[in-house]
Amino acid sequence: MQLVADVQSLMRERADAKGLGFDIEFIGAIPETITSDPTRVRQILINLIGNAIKFTEEGGGRLMTRVVDDDDKPLMQFDVVDTGLGMTKKHAARLFQPFTQADASTTRKFGGAGLGLTVSKRLAEMLGGDVILVDYQEGLGTRFRATVATGPLDAVRMIDDPPSATWVTTEGSRASASADRHVLEGCHILLAEDHPTNQVFVARILKKTGAEVTAVENGKLAVEKVLAVIYRRREGDPEWPFDVILMDMQMSVMDGYEATGLLRQEGYAGPIIALTAHAMASDRQKCIDAACDDYASKPINRKKLLATIRTHLRRPVLSSS
Repeated sequence: MQLVADVQSLMRERADAKGLGFDIEFIGAIPETITSDPTRVRQILINLIGNAIKFTEEGGGRLMTRVVDDDDKPLMQFDVVDTGLGMTKKHAARLFQPFTQADASTTRKFGGAGLGLTVSKRLAEMLGGDVILVDYQEGLGTRFRATVATGPLDAVRMIDDPPSATWVTTEGSRASASADRHVLEGCHILLAEDHPTNQVFVARILKKTGAEVTAVENGKLAVEKVLAVIYRRREGDPEWPFDVILMDMQMSVMDGYEATGLLRQEGYAGPIIALTAHAMASDRQKCIDAACDDYASKPINRKKLLATIRTHLRRPVLSSS
């Protein structure tokens, strides 16, 4: 399945950024295609694997994929296993309630409102399946299972050696990354992103292309960084360290909307590219209305992000007024 290969390529970057392992295991033959919504299946897997990586400090995770029959209705079954924090029986009992994480200290350390599992479960149910917690142990990890209906498989080619098919796609992705190695050579990017894992992940992508990255964890710090340079510039300092600003729009302390507005008020005319988990057209327009120049949705697509950055390079950074 191409979709599994794409998710593997994306999530392995995140695992690598934390020094974790991440593997794919296929059990039995896998259908080449299924009748389902690829965007929703992709989101379910990204949510579950993202959580596994997020709550794991040592070891890693695994995605195990197989076809199963449920009352003669074939289902794709995806098991996401990790060696992370695990949970207690009490926490497991309220896991799929919105805005629920293990405890307050977990929220403070790892961030997030706990919506990912609830959303994933609803999406899976819409696709004729479910998301359940199969196994867990405090301090030793978890095993979540997502299922989605495949639709009829009578005329679908079954792939007997899925790892080989996935390897070709992954290697192609690595070759593409190698080709992009110098595309941002000499570019200095200011990255404002409040989630530590996302910050490391995006910075890693950019640095692999030759870019220099300065990362801050909220909009207030981004504004302070840029304003300090603007004031020095107005006093005659010719140096300008930032070619592009990548601005997460949902940050604590000061969000990207407010930070972008303040920078524009101070005369910053350089490119600001919004980063947001919301991918609707109305959300993109909201970013543009806030004076951002462009938009990149999460989860980050590496090639699209690099292309967007390159589009906006070499613009004046201060307005002439």
